[in-house]
Amino acid sequence: MPYNITDSIKRKASAIGVQVKPSTRAGKKLDVYKDGIYQASIGALGYKDYEIYKQEKGTDYANEKRRQYKARHEKNISQKYRDGKMTAGFLAWRILW
Repeated sequence: MPYNITDSIKRKASAIGVQVKPSTRAGKKLDVYKDGIYQASIGALGYKDYEIYKQEKGTDYANEKRRQYKARHEKNISQKYRDGKMTAGFLAWRILW
């Protein structure tokens, strides 16, 4: 079953200047494009993200899961962002969380 791309996901992608489509790569949620050029596939289908937690358990629970995710990944992701790299990790952070 393909990942449900919500309006919130579309807004987050648009805010960083990319577009998202259902992934054509097995086991991934989204393919990310910038100016029509493929950038990365993000999100493993077997894992939940902010939108899924929010729908299943509410905003407070989702916010806590977001905080935990960002704490685990902050050092690696933020350095790449400062270096101007649009990596899969950075895109997942900004779009899925």
